[in-house]
Amino acid sequence: MPAPLETFVLGAVFGVSIAAPVGPIGILCIQRTLTRGWRSGVVSGLGAASADAMYGAVVAFGVTVISSLLLAYASPLRLVGGLLLICLGVQTLRASPATEPADESSGCGLVSDYTTTLALTLANPVTILAFVAIVTGYSVAVGSAVEAGALVAGVFLGSVAWWLFLATLVLRISARVTTQWLHWVNRAAGVVLLGFGIGALSGLR
Repeated sequence: MPAPLETFVLGAVFGVSIAAPVGPIGILCIQRTLTRGWRSGVVSGLGAASADAMYGAVVAFGVTVISSLLLAYASPLRLVGGLLLICLGVQTLRASPATEPADESSGCGLVSDYTTTLALTLANPVTILAFVAIVTGYSVAVGSAVEAGALVAGVFLGSVAWWLFLATLVLRISARVTTQWLHWVNRAAGVVLLGFGIGALSGLR
């Protein structure tokens, strides 16, 4: 297997591995898919995938200055991410599920879905540490710009594949979901998001 292709496949595996654990982004995508529609869930996932690709590029291209800055300002980033999670948690707790299908063509809503998950993922410096650990732990060869680009592309597409799978899976069961069940989804998602936000703030030094 050619080196760039092998690096791309490894990047795709890494992308799925980093996206798959159910965290605040996963909770948001599930909740948005159920209450706003498939497109909202996928676009939310694209925001996270874009942030994963950005952090992957920082590591793959060896941008040590940017990496150092991100890690040096880990506490402010954690503060921003924690506050954003708390705001989203409160908003989700107070939200009432739609009684009609969401208008998935709403550009403003989709932009908001994308930017919130992008900001949340970028505000988590742990992501870049995960990439550093993966690249060094697996001795991934990124000796050229082509190989670095292949790694980043793999990470992005692997992450996107996971969010497409998750949103589609949630959509398939959504027909069995009642309005009362959606109320509980909102409440559970809100509590989980609040928990993640409080956890992020409690980890500040």
